[in-house]
Amino acid sequence: MATFTTEGNQFLYNGKPMRILSGAMHYFRIVPEYWRDRLLKLKACGFNTVETYVAWNVHEPKEGQFNFTGIADVERFVRLAAELGLHVIVRPSPYICAEWEFGGLPAWLLRDPSMQLRCCYKPYLDRIDAYYDELMPRLKPLLCRNGGPIIAMQIENEYGSYGNDKPYLAYLKQAMIRRGIDVLLFTSDGYDDSNLQGGTLLPEVLATVNFGSQPEEAFAKLQEYQPDQPLMCMEYWNGWFDHWGDEHHVRGHDDVADVMDRMLKSGASINFYMFHGGTNFGFYNGANYLGKYEPTVTSYDYHAALNESGDRTEKYDAIREVISRYAELPDVELPPPAPKKNYGRVRLTKQARLFDSLDRLTEPVRRRCPEAMEQLGQNFGFILYTTRISGPRARNKITIQEVRDRALLYLDGVYQGAVERNSHDQTLEIQENDIVAEIPPQGAELSILVENMGRINYGFGMKDPKGITEGVRFERMFLHDWKIHSLPLDDLSGLVFQDLQTEEKFTPTFYKGVFHVEETGDTFLKLEGWTKGVAFVNGFNLGRYWEKGPQKTLYVPGPLLREGDNELIVFELHGTQDPAVTFQDFAELG
Repeated sequence: MATFTTEGNQFLYNGKPMRILSGAMHYFRIVPEYWRDRLLKLKACGFNTVETYVAWNVHEPKEGQFNFTGIADVERFVRLAAELGLHVIVRPSPYICAEWEFGGLPAWLLRDPSMQLRCCYKPYLDRIDAYYDELMPRLKPLLCRNGGPIIAMQIENEYGSYGNDKPYLAYLKQAMIRRGIDVLLFTSDGYDDSNLQGGTLLPEVLATVNFGSQPEEAFAKLQEYQPDQPLMCMEYWNGWFDHWGDEHHVRGHDDVADVMDRMLKSGASINFYMFHGGTNFGFYNGANYLGKYEPTVTSYDYHAALNESGDRTEKYDAIREVISRYAELPDVELPPPAPKKNYGRVRLTKQARLFDSLDRLTEPVRRRCPEAMEQLGQNFGFILYTTRISGPRARNKITIQEVRDRALLYLDGVYQGAVERNSHDQTLEIQENDIVAEIPPQGAELSILVENMGRINYGFGMKDPKGITEGVRFERMFLHDWKIHSLPLDDLSGLVFQDLQTEEKFTPTFYKGVFHVEETGDTFLKLEGWTKGVAFVNGFNLGRYWEKGPQKTLYVPGPLLREGDNELIVFELHGTQDPAVTFQDFAELG
């Protein structure tokens, strides 16, 4: 049993002063086989603590169905940290942001169209209680008071940039206490007045701040609200994340080290966000919305101290040197880098067209109007809407009201164009890039394939249902009587592949190939010449690719591979001139 408390401007561990030197990594962004490696590198860098969010949508993917195995085994991650002599900060607030899908909230919350998020709305609180009934008993034995490594836990995350419902924060606090969480509780927010007024809770709850620079200003503002408590930067943003279509973000190690040194010189504690970013595997990337919708890429490299594949960077060495000025570095032997493998060029020799494979992937439903994914019990992936337009009808515009997020339109199986959330014009006037059609006397079948590119994880746009959220018009006439196929792509085992065929009119297609591995190791999948889609290795969803970048390769951790033959499936939306890929031994980000 141990205690972790505050006294004046100090943290005390078992009554003795302690400075928190923490690094952030998220177990759900790292394959479990590499957890120990990443934690050892954290300790060798001089950190005494690891911090992780807990992603609700990973642990309760369907309402009432919980998962704490594999990459979701948070208990094992915490115990590994303890074995290595690390303290642990856990941030299990229902909302985590983290550039993670829906900020960690489960998509099924949106099946209730009246759902109110992050406030004292009873149906929302009831679902938090059900989740906490499963989660907190798993964490309670791991608290420092019970002999475990967890020294502190977060109540809510950056709430001051979202709302001002203080009873909601108080409810979450009591929800944790009622379930036996008796360690130091805290909140974290930006450091301006609005954030601190909205996000801080009560005098007995520690307030911490998040920032990337100007530590003197940030801590001065925090002290205005909390003059007699330890200074803690809960997120020192030492890099940044990328959106599709932007440049890859980088931040120089000298600048990062300088700001860190100034923080430690002031006596503050720190959580280095991120020490190791990892990967948004599958469809778990989030998105931002501040005037326009911006989905986050698959890589969460973050230009962190360890790169996406867990290798040391110049930033690692720079911050280790800074830490050595303020704390004794542990005598820890660094594990060697995971071997990187170049498996060369692989041809994908089989294919299965999506529209020919629907009955092997899903059971359709009929609806009078299009419905969003969540109304059909779907969380991620794609959704296909099909209806028939009677004819003849003169040339006119096809409009999707509130597409979330990107749609491909087909008329009698022929591609008409793409509709994107940020640019789709919903007025009656025909604009240059609108999709227009003339319906023949016999009518035509309209098919709309919509991609959920990630729910918004931060800010005021978080109620972000996916698919077609209002309706489809031909000119001003709403179209009714729809057949809808949910396509989460979580099980591709039913697909029947055939030899490659020459196609005059491309439609979305699954390609399959086999590559042989003599010795497993990390590798990077390069899809040069491909346009946009998703890649799967041995059934594991690596994530999205998109030719617009900045990400040019997908990270393939070695534990996903096996000696001998391995299967690669690529779901391509727009077509490729050469269905071949390259497995290379280095990443390309921007």
